[in-house]
Amino acid sequence: MYNKALIATLIVLFVAVIAFPFWYGKIVTGAGPAPKLELPPGGQKQCVEATEYMRKNHVDLLIRWRDWVVRDGDLDYIASDGKQYTISLTLTCLKCHSNKDKFCDRCHDYLRVSPRCWDCHNVPKEGSP
Repeated sequence: MYNKALIATLIVLFVAVIAFPFWYGKIVTGAGPAPKLELPPGGQKQCVEATEYMRKNHVDLLIRWRDWVVRDGDLDYIASDGKQYTISLTLTCLKCHSNKDKFCDRCHDYLRVSPRCWDCHNVPKEGSP
């Protein structure tokens, strides 16, 4: 009455098609070593937060900063170590990360993401925030 082999084949094929994007993403983004990022000579060794935090959460931090500045007018950020920073992509972040090609683009290209930061902000020229 029912063709069990055909139904089982179609179920396996369906699951494979649904799971393909997840497996493909793991294979492609896991390929090769993580990029080596370059900081300018004489730049600060400490970011506004710990390196691991910034690797995982810098987008969230930048979005919070944007909201604090635009909605609340708050220009000061107190880091987890108690140090105070000016909330500014140009005056804070780009002091050390001034070379977009050697810093920002290396990670974003490796992870195949296209941040929209530069839709509004000017791309920094090397050495000048």
